[in-house]
Amino acid sequence: MISSIVKTDDYITFLRDIKQRIQTAQIKAAVTVNQELLRLYWDMAERMVVKQEQTQWGDGFIKQMSIDLQEEFPGMRGFSERNLKYIRQWYLFFRKSDSIGQQLVAQIPWGHNIAIVSKCKNTGEAVFYIQKTIQNNWSRAVLTHHIESDLFSREGKAITNFQTTLPAPHSDLARQTMKDPYNFDFLTLREKHDEKELENALVEHVTKFLLELGAGFSYIGRQYKLEVAGDEYFIDLLFYHVKLHCYIVIELKAAKFKPEFAGKLNFYVSAVDGLLKTEIDNPTIGIIICKSKNDTVVEYTLKDIHKPIGVSEYIITKNLPDDLKSSLPSIEEIEAELGGNDE
Repeated sequence: MISSIVKTDDYITFLRDIKQRIQTAQIKAAVTVNQELLRLYWDMAERMVVKQEQTQWGDGFIKQMSIDLQEEFPGMRGFSERNLKYIRQWYLFFRKSDSIGQQLVAQIPWGHNIAIVSKCKNTGEAVFYIQKTIQNNWSRAVLTHHIESDLFSREGKAITNFQTTLPAPHSDLARQTMKDPYNFDFLTLREKHDEKELENALVEHVTKFLLELGAGFSYIGRQYKLEVAGDEYFIDLLFYHVKLHCYIVIELKAAKFKPEFAGKLNFYVSAVDGLLKTEIDNPTIGIIICKSKNDTVVEYTLKDIHKPIGVSEYIITKNLPDDLKSSLPSIEEIEAELGGNDE
């Protein structure tokens, strides 16, 4: 009979180490299997393409090949006619890219590769999404969302003064966290919405908002109160970025950018640096997300501001007609009406 042992702290620590080693080995095994599978797919596709170029075989060749391979390897997935066509498409898409691009594709799952070659226009865009997937461990659904929202053309495009207000490489990392424009298509607002409506809608859909902001953003609160010399001030939205290790203040403007917006945000950033920032935190960053902007006006505005600030636009393509939206009661109106019934 095997006797059990007392689970001492030493045993628990030992067991935790063993578990971590097993998990690491599982991850490495999964990565190795994926890489070997993609090497097989690449070799198959190369041979298929060469054979079709040398012969008069059409797509019927792929259908017959699928039947024969599934018959020979009944327990092995990946030999359907549809997947063989994806394999060929994937090879043709990447075969003219450099060796780095070809090495990167083996580091993400096959399903991610299919999403990329099905939706990306060129290898430069594809490599961007592959690198982002590797860096952020995106699921296929998240990857697809970012491709469809055209993150490639929006990331790092905001106008900022980060280069002069933040040390390198922190400035480059901060710039990459910003987009222009931000895509708020998960909201449905009237065309003439105000900041309060926009803020309410973003907080109501905070999970989708965080997905649009990008990896690293941690939501702290809305209308965050700061007390300065006895006076109270309220930040629209406050975040902490776990990769940049800094607070991020976001001000929402449902109007065209005005220079005075930056002055107000500059004060908020200074206040957060003075009241919340600790020695282990990097300088606080401010972001203005407005309905529209004149890039030249923004550049002149930020030129002599010494706190890191960026300015972006937002887009919503599914606006409700103003007359329809105004006919819908707000949450406050519903609560007031219910409250009145109780009296």
